[in-house]
Amino acid sequence: MRVTELNRDTAPEAVDAVFEGLSARSRYLRFHSPTPRLTASARRVLVDVDGERHAAVCARVGGDPIGIARVIKTGECGAEIAVAVVDLWQRRGVGRLLLEELTSVAARMGVAELRGDVLPDNHAMLALVRKVLPGVRMTREIDTIQLSYPLAWVTAEISDADLIESLQEI
Repeated sequence: MRVTELNRDTAPEAVDAVFEGLSARSRYLRFHSPTPRLTASARRVLVDVDGERHAAVCARVGGDPIGIARVIKTGECGAEIAVAVVDLWQRRGVGRLLLEELTSVAARMGVAELRGDVLPDNHAMLALVRKVLPGVRMTREIDTIQLSYPLAWVTAEISDADLIESLQEI
C-alpha cells in the first residue's frame, strides 16, 4: 500500500474510484446524508486540491485508489478533515495510515487545529480518531460529534533564541 498526496490531475480518478467503492451505508456515514451519486458541484469541490488551502492524500494498492483523506482550511489556523475508505479495505489500517499522513500534510500547511463532524453511529471513525489523534476533544452536538484536535505543537517553530531566552528565565 502506498499513500501519496493528490493534485488536480490525480484527484478526479481517485475521487471517482473511492466513491464507487463505498456502500450506501459508507456514503451516508461519510457525507451525513443518502448520497447515491456525487453531484457535479460536490465532485468539483472534492477534486479541487491545491496543496495550500485544500489537500488530500490517497491510499493505493496496485495503483487502485482505496481511500482518501482530506484537509480543507476554514480560516487562517483551522481546517476540516474527512476520511473515506472503500468498503473492501475498511478495518485494515488504511484509515490510520491516511489520517497519520494527513496530519503531517496539515502541519505543513500551517494548520493549528483539525476539526471534523462525525455521526454518532460511526463507531469505526470515532475509534480511529481516538487512536491516531490522542487527546482529541469530542463534543456532542444535536446530530453529530464535533472533533477538535490541536496541531499547534506540530506546527510551532522554536528558534535557538527562544531556547536561550527560556533558559535564562529559569
